[in-house]
Amino acid sequence: MKRLCNLITACSLAAAPAGCASEPSNDPTVAVSEADQAYGAEQHPHLLAEFGGAYQGKQSHYVRTIGQRVAKGAGLGEKCTFTLVNSDVVNAFAVPGCYIYITRGLLAVVGSEAELASVLGHELGHIVARHSQRQERGSLWRTLGVIAVSLTGSDRLTEFAGRAAQLFGLRYSRKQEFEADDLSVNYLRKAGYDVYAAAEMLEDLERQEDFMTATQSRDPARSLPEWTLSHPLTESRIKRARQKARDTGLKDDALPEEQAAYFAQVDGLLYGDDPDQGFVLGRRFAHPVMRISFEAPPGFSLSNSPQAVRLAGPDGVTGEFGGGRLPSNGLRGYTEAVADAVIGDTPAQVLNEVTTRINGVPAITLAIAVRVQDGTVPLSITAYDGGGGDAFHFIVISPPSDAHVAAIRQLFGSFRRLSPSEAATLRPRFLRTLWAGPGDTVRAFADRTADSSPRALFDLLNGAYKDRPLKPGDPVKIVTYGN
Repeated sequence: MKRLCNLITACSLAAAPAGCASEPSNDPTVAVSEADQAYGAEQHPHLLAEFGGAYQGKQSHYVRTIGQRVAKGAGLGEKCTFTLVNSDVVNAFAVPGCYIYITRGLLAVVGSEAELASVLGHELGHIVARHSQRQERGSLWRTLGVIAVSLTGSDRLTEFAGRAAQLFGLRYSRKQEFEADDLSVNYLRKAGYDVYAAAEMLEDLERQEDFMTATQSRDPARSLPEWTLSHPLTESRIKRARQKARDTGLKDDALPEEQAAYFAQVDGLLYGDDPDQGFVLGRRFAHPVMRISFEAPPGFSLSNSPQAVRLAGPDGVTGEFGGGRLPSNGLRGYTEAVADAVIGDTPAQVLNEVTTRINGVPAITLAIAVRVQDGTVPLSITAYDGGGGDAFHFIVISPPSDAHVAAIRQLFGSFRRLSPSEAATLRPRFLRTLWAGPGDTVRAFADRTADSSPRALFDLLNGAYKDRPLKPGDPVKIVTYGN
């Protein structure tokens, strides 16, 4: 697991480049300035390093091909870069300079090439309307809702706290989302795709919300899909997108959806966690390569990334689990380096330090009080000597009370090494596309889906069959072990 890197994802999170200062315009000829392109090119490798890297395989070429087709419809020619990101988080986002990203998690959920085009068109709409340049630069702490305080000299702490809420993209206003929706419908028409796909894509995201609620894959207070953190999803928005499609004068399916092409391309797509990044299994994290595991307490949720595992708990408790190599001065040196990386120059006091063994693993735990304007904020760090020169750590920030001390101790105490046999049970899953034959049923395909909630996952991936039976020749998506 890599050490956390400093990351600037968009103009609202950093000092804006020269291209971020111009007046908003929906003219595609001025939507991507040279300064924007330089900014996007600079941030591109950092984004990939933070969010899983570019996914390799035929699906990456497919996304680029569809993206370029929609970009031409948007009047942007070949100015844009489209990347399929190796993450199971369901989302897409755009960065100034016309760098568009879609995760393999979202690619698995869409149901046709036209729906994929609508996602890319929506993000192109944000670029053309220069929405990222029009964001309010609010406090990341307020965005998180963790602790409504202003930290003094705490840029690193603020950056750390922000990652949990800023996993992908920006938070756009409702007006900006509507504008991007409208532009997407227009781009679909110009690119030769079914204009009703934009509304159908929003319905896909609504199913994602239903899936997360049904499977309790997030704490109930955080059960919305990641897409909705930056793309507010409502029934009225779906109806609005459908009305915008009608306003074009085209009937549903007057232009192609290219469903067969989509199903052929996504066959074999990695689904869920990448073994190189470890597996999030409910509240449990397990890494088959590093042979480590831990379990979050009830009320906590986990979100995986190549840099760290994000933790979110009740009342704004926020944390992450990461790792690195032991330095020459051993576990103590590693622990001090982690603390310094988070705290920086912020005034802080170590309240307690404990050297111990947790499930047979050498560990050091620090309880730190970080000074803020209105008092102190508790920061807890536990580092582990994982053996073979590897080290791991938790960092947890909690509200200034003792309400969650026991839960945090439980989290720290759950870290353990996996046996070879346990690690061997952690296998990757892949998307498979099949076609229904005579007598095939939804239940039969759902039973072949490798998941703890197979029917719920089948309904997520195949929304068209939630309210009608399968017919011979219907395409379906299931998830299996082995590619």
